[in-house]
Amino acid sequence: MKKLMFVLFAFALLASTVSLAQDAAKPETVPVVAPAQLTPTAAAQPITVTGCLQKGTQPSEVTITGADAKIYDLRSDGVKLDQHIGQQVTVTGTDSSQAKAEEKKEGQVENASSKEAYGNLSVTDLKMVSETCTK
Repeated sequence: MKKLMFVLFAFALLASTVSLAQDAAKPETVPVVAPAQLTPTAAAQPITVTGCLQKGTQPSEVTITGADAKIYDLRSDGVKLDQHIGQQVTVTGTDSSQAKAEEKKEGQVENASSKEAYGNLSVTDLKMVSETCTK
């Protein structure tokens, strides 16, 4: 009788251990957020920069330096930027360099000396402020 009780106790102990091990092995479910449910980033919102249009370092490249001293490489399909080189203008568009910065992997460290001084602005609107640039 004692042997039977011991075997039943051992079996019950084994069964409960297996049951607990199976519960511990179950992965936690983490809700997946679909890309369409993500909130829009600042890169998708239009920004406005006022400054002097200048030729860039590459042919057919145009740049503008904003009041915050950030230099933007300008691109546009609908606005003829090269016609306004040397003029002070206000441009409106989206900054694609912010989108790239937000896509960096979490935990990636960036040195202060390696911060990018340039932005890439896709221009949708241009308004002339002055025929000449003021320094």
